[in-house]
Amino acid sequence: MGVLQIAIAGDLHDQWDHSDHAVLEDIRPDALLVVGDLSDGRTRIPGLLRQLRLPLACVLGNHDTGRDSSGGRLRHQLDLLGDLHCGWSLRTLTPPGLAVVGGRPATAGGGHHLSQAATAVFGPVDLEDSARRIERAALAADPALPLVLLAHCGPTGLGSEARDPCGRDWKRQPCDWGDHDLALALERIRARRPVPLVVFGHMHHTLRRQQGERITFLRDRRGTAYLNAACVPRHGEDEHGRPLRHFSWIHLGQEGVERASHRWYGLGGELLYEELLWCAAPRQVPPSLRAEVLDFSPQSSSSIPSPPVLERC
Repeated sequence: MGVLQIAIAGDLHDQWDHSDHAVLEDIRPDALLVVGDLSDGRTRIPGLLRQLRLPLACVLGNHDTGRDSSGGRLRHQLDLLGDLHCGWSLRTLTPPGLAVVGGRPATAGGGHHLSQAATAVFGPVDLEDSARRIERAALAADPALPLVLLAHCGPTGLGSEARDPCGRDWKRQPCDWGDHDLALALERIRARRPVPLVVFGHMHHTLRRQQGERITFLRDRRGTAYLNAACVPRHGEDEHGRPLRHFSWIHLGQEGVERASHRWYGLGGELLYEELLWCAAPRQVPPSLRAEVLDFSPQSSSSIPSPPVLERC
């Protein structure tokens, strides 16, 4: 297997249109992963995702229930997405040769909670049952393929401060707001096979109450990388008035994640800005560079200034 280039679209919140399709046609990732919160239960974006001609996997988030406790809006989107949606299931993307397993659909984080809408669609599912569903799907994947866990909210265990990847930032007392069922499943899966990458969103990059920016990438001692792709808003423009489209970007090789970044593209597919999060070789990005790059993130407004010169791998 060569190095796979994977584009990730964070929480869309209705910011997805044909301009994103045009950018994807120009930049040609090997696969696209979508972490949910497409909108507030509307069907426009699921219909657009069905039109894409590239390998794609998606999970739905808490906003996708549309505050419809009957589950009708959630069910309609699931019907439109069909096999693109991989909540609690395995989606094998061939090409390029990638196994994607989805976490609990429509999660809002906070340990384990199934909303009324999700219960109406899927029935009652407790924490242990949810973890087993994720585990079974992952262990059914071809062991020769790299495995990615795709979830709307990340797992517990990534830190309890507001700025951590799944840290609660909207109350004065921060805590770990990750999903416990995903963490349980991950540990069980890794006892049987490697998991090089966990991708999620939900916890927006810009913290509330002017607390700064979230840590969006971690890598643990077992080689699993965790990427929070929830750059909101993901459509914007820079100080020159150039429209921008955000995608997180992963280079996934045989030994795991080789490079991770957040990227902002122009409408012609040109890479205008990149925040480099991780580079496996020849060295990791220094913390000082990461802090400098975060200064020009567009996550708190619809425009960004010109970036500093970025150091490349």
